[in-house]
Amino acid sequence: MLDGFTSDELWQIANIGGLVVVIAVAALLTILVVLVRRIENRVVVVRQTLEAAVANTSDAALIAETATAVDAVLEEGLKHHLFLGRVLDKVRI
Repeated sequence: MLDGFTSDELWQIANIGGLVVVIAVAALLTILVVLVRRIENRVVVVRQTLEAAVANTSDAALIAETATAVDAVLEEGLKHHLFLGRVLDKVRI
């Protein structure tokens, strides 16, 4: 198969082939390191987002209580509105 090559030429071919393999491995490892760094950074962002979500929803139990209080305020405001509507019609000259 390689009968036409001398010993020196075979060594040069082997060295060039080895160099190509080393360069390919180095490129693939560089890509892997870049992708792993990107994944780590995104994991940190996701973790921070989840922690913020926990902090934002820690007072979620107060939502129902607040809604009840808001309804009471609206009900009182409606009473005032209805009262003033009846009274103002009688007071106007």
